Amino acid sequence: MALPNITLEAALDEAEKSYITSNPVSNTKWRSACKALPGGNTRSVLFFDPFPVVMARAEGARLWDLDGHRYTDFLGDFTAGLYGHSNPVIQDAVRNALNDGVSLGASNIYEEQLAHAVCERFPSLDLVRFTNSGTEANLMAVLAARAITGRDKVLAFERGYHGGVFVFKKGNSPINLPIDWVMAKYNQVEDTLAVIDENSTELAAILVEPMMGAGGCIPADGAFIESLRERANRYGIILIFDEVMTSRLAPGGLQEVFGVNPDMTTLGKYIGGGMTIGAFGGRRSIMEEFDLRKDGALFHSGTYNNNVLSMAAGTAGLTKVYTPRAANELNSRGDHLRKHLNALAADSPVPMQVTGQGSMMNVHFSTTSVMRPEDVDDCDENALKLFHLDMLARGKYLPRRGFMSLSLPITDEDIEEFVADVEDFLETRASVLGI
Repeated sequence: MALPNITLEAALDEAEKSYITSNPVSNTKWRSACKALPGGNTRSVLFFDPFPVVMARAEGARLWDLDGHRYTDFLGDFTAGLYGHSNPVIQDAVRNALNDGVSLGASNIYEEQLAHAVCERFPSLDLVRFTNSGTEANLMAVLAARAITGRDKVLAFERGYHGGVFVFKKGNSPINLPIDWVMAKYNQVEDTLAVIDENSTELAAILVEPMMGAGGCIPADGAFIESLRERANRYGIILIFDEVMTSRLAPGGLQEVFGVNPDMTTLGKYIGGGMTIGAFGGRRSIMEEFDLRKDGALFHSGTYNNNVLSMAAGTAGLTKVYTPRAANELNSRGDHLRKHLNALAADSPVPMQVTGQGSMMNVHFSTTSVMRPEDVDDCDENALKLFHLDMLARGKYLPRRGFMSLSLPITDEDIEEFVADVEDFLETRASVLGI
């Protein structure tokens, strides 16, 4: 285990050298990947310095890398890995679907089953359509809102993330979809309402996460969400809840928790049972615009929108595994873990805090309370790097930014061990991280 160091920089340098020494095969594989992939990577969120660990296999809540290290998976593939890596119900559903053919190029029995399961789970969805990712789901929802309202502008929030072409971490990304974006500040009611009022006749949609995921697991205030609903009603703006990540936080998503129904909802990640998927749906009057029985219907297609593996795995997951009871139990365990970690931090000189809700959370190192996305900018990035490397060394897999999402196969013993590891980290690193 790492020993105390005089400075944070020295401790981080020591941890990076130890990581390099302990992961020679991952290092070699990454260098080879750089010859065919820019940066040796095709999923930016998984990259970290000095090189990302390369996994060889997984089972349940366990991962094994190419160097033979075993990890408990606290990342949960950024919420997509809700069911773990080898749920037998999901596996059986995929095998059965495979036995009947893979790419049918036709309607199949599974898409109807999953559509009914999704609409029953989320009452604001009268009708739903499937895509291949949450990015596509948000893309279709935003474009549909513009087409239906005849307006061009879309309100989003600073430091938000809604997929690979909707990134607002540091302003408007140069590869974002070229939409006329209007930006506001998350959880700041007066500022947001002023922006909406100023653009009321031009706004087609408001796109918002009920809890920012990539923005640091910052839950929305109830008053903030209610104010968006009120203004959307007043001006005929389509309110879109991006619940690609947050829909797992309650049986009916965070919209159920807030008691606020959006006009449209986007989904993804876990609803495909671990397979690639996305979905967008909402009020019947909106979604019927995609009904090809209507003249002038909106067109939406995609070769794999109804691929049998995602449809079958998703149906099995929602109807047989992640029941409302299972959702409540998992998120209660997440709340318990977050409270326990914050209690440890409160008794430590290390300025650590954990934000989030239910089974999603994020570790931050800051002397001030993290309540809004912009507060994350004041957090100590080197402290977070050290935490990440130290947790990897202890066999706990999570990303560089300190995000965590619990999966169903994680046990109480796993959580207890993780808490003990964090407690040891706080004690070991107090000399370089303490106030």
